Amino acid sequence: MIKLIASDMDGTLLNASHEISDKNIEAIKYAQSQGITVVIATGRAFYEASAPVEDAKLAVPYICLNGAEVRDETFNIMSTSHLNHELIQRIKNELNKEGVYFQVYTNRGIYTEDPEHDVEIYVDIAERAGQKADVEKIRAAIQKRLDNGTLKVVSDYNAIESIPGEIIMKILAYDSDLEKIDRVSERLAESTHLAISSSSRGNIEITHSDAQKGIALHRIAEQLNIDMEEVMAIGDNLNDVSMLERVGYPVAMENATDEVKAVAKYETTSNEDDGVGHAIMRLIEESNK
Repeated sequence: MIKLIASDMDGTLLNASHEISDKNIEAIKYAQSQGITVVIATGRAFYEASAPVEDAKLAVPYICLNGAEVRDETFNIMSTSHLNHELIQRIKNELNKEGVYFQVYTNRGIYTEDPEHDVEIYVDIAERAGQKADVEKIRAAIQKRLDNGTLKVVSDYNAIESIPGEIIMKILAYDSDLEKIDRVSERLAESTHLAISSSSRGNIEITHSDAQKGIALHRIAEQLNIDMEEVMAIGDNLNDVSMLERVGYPVAMENATDEVKAVAKYETTSNEDDGVGHAIMRLIEESNK
């Protein structure tokens, strides 16, 4: 019987408009009505993840930044994991050596050295996912984040560590040259203290090795006294593998990468066709038989 469900956001729960469809909302609320805990598990920071969830009028716990931060339904921080100075310097050195652009995610916001470069990144990510990129909509969304302070511009990333209370939790790197990305990923993966994953071909999500979706989900299950065989996880990309490997009901989206489909027992429809909703309804029914 399924007692806990974790869903990724981009490419999974969200459609191309970065919204949660009515069918997905209905399925999540149905699961909750059956006493099942539903968790959002995303590479996004909380301040990026919460908006579409609140728009859908859902109350759920959050696994953010691939597990670097966990919050309960009332947004209280339950746990965090961060990168220390030595690890940050190693990451920066490897990225700078290849000339790979990156953003820095902290407990207070996302830091960028070039907002216009961020526009190019989001356009390329959308196109790699087979979607038509709305450049003006992307630029407007970035400007909104600049205006509300969740996206901050700095001239030098080295200054972030000296800001009182600022904790670096994730570094997101991106380059259209996939050979560069692969080289950097391989070198950084040599560190046992780093977790290297990806939410889109061409990017690298770098966190502390303790910050993985699967580890965070396992801890939540333990707190709820739920066996991992009673957990369902749904995802589409490499940063979802750590949780799909651990659960009894691993589900891959139709639009998932081959690596994700290889570890999944089940496959659902795409994120444009209410895949999360279909998977929840089907597998709850099957698990109750």
